[in-house]
Amino acid sequence: MKIFCPKIIIFAVLPILLSCAIVTDLGAATLQTNRYHSYLKQGIDKAFNMETAVANSLLKKAVELQPDNPMGYAFLVMLHLFSYEMSYDLEGRKRDQEAITRYVSETILRGEKRLEINPKDSDAYMSMALAKVAKVHWGIREKRYLMMAQETSNIWYYLEKASAAEPNNFDIYFLMGLLHYHLDYLPGLARVASSVFITSGDSQQGLREIELAAQKGDLLKTIAQTELQSVYLIFEKQPQRALPVIRKLREKYPNNYNFVFAEANVFAELQRFDEAFALAQEIKNNVETAKPPYIIQLQPRYNQLMGRIFFSRGDYNKATEYFQRALQDMAFYNTRVRVWSLVRLGMIQDARKDRARAQDYYSQALEIENGEGTAKIEAKKYLQTPYVPTKNIN
Repeated sequence: MKIFCPKIIIFAVLPILLSCAIVTDLGAATLQTNRYHSYLKQGIDKAFNMETAVANSLLKKAVELQPDNPMGYAFLVMLHLFSYEMSYDLEGRKRDQEAITRYVSETILRGEKRLEINPKDSDAYMSMALAKVAKVHWGIREKRYLMMAQETSNIWYYLEKASAAEPNNFDIYFLMGLLHYHLDYLPGLARVASSVFITSGDSQQGLREIELAAQKGDLLKTIAQTELQSVYLIFEKQPQRALPVIRKLREKYPNNYNFVFAEANVFAELQRFDEAFALAQEIKNNVETAKPPYIIQLQPRYNQLMGRIFFSRGDYNKATEYFQRALQDMAFYNTRVRVWSLVRLGMIQDARKDRARAQDYYSQALEIENGEGTAKIEAKKYLQTPYVPTKNIN
């Protein structure tokens, strides 16, 4: 006679129950990870479509879902940095600056805690690198060059660690590419110092890395594409390569007027003036009717765009007229426009063989606080060597 033993049943069924529980837990964890990643992606897309409030809400949902994950805080840093740069309101800028400071601290704190548990946590290193980008940004604005150099060195250290832990994370290549590319444009001693304490500048390697991130990246793919079109247009002087990148961005983010300005600039460089003027007219109409997100504060930027189109066409009288209009607005948000307008006015005077006036404009551009870095690089270059036009003077 067989005796029934409940223990046998328990020991037989227990492994099955445990395996089911593990599968269920893994499924729940995967679902949560997917939701977290989805919130981040949606938040980034909304930010680029200039729906800042919605982007902020989505990124905060990601943080609520995984409060110990530093990545959500890192993207809140980037969102508020973007909002700060695009703001036309001083109070709004102040709030963004406070938020940036707070979220940088949150990112670093959680990143370091994650690394205590797993020293090879690639996402933790990547998050901390993104947060440090904001600190470098403030270092540049406040002329705290030692702090800027230290934080840039930290960024490179984090990126090397992230890459070693996860070599197929193509987002990492974007930040590596930024450093490789732009460090190559530093002046003599600064370039030597960066090669010793950070990494050697290499514009071609940097360009390849940015292109790779723009093609295969995940969370930073759009940011990489935005940087790529800028590099093609401004540094590489290859507007034909910038155009398809910008067109894809315009199609994906129809609310972002920055890509409309960018495409008009590319058309001007390509001598496709009818298309450039058509886009400028579209901008003008949207500014005048205050079609969201267009606002009247974009008028100086429109004037600078028109000046650039006429400049590219060789009509220096009309270009000068528009650049001078752009200079009339002395508001803080117009700094970048004013610097570029002064540089272009200097180039016009060089084209007219009035070297003294050209140098005066370049010097004025360099004197403006918190101006566009790229424009100031151009001003320094032409202050040393006169601009030589490729078209006949009109």
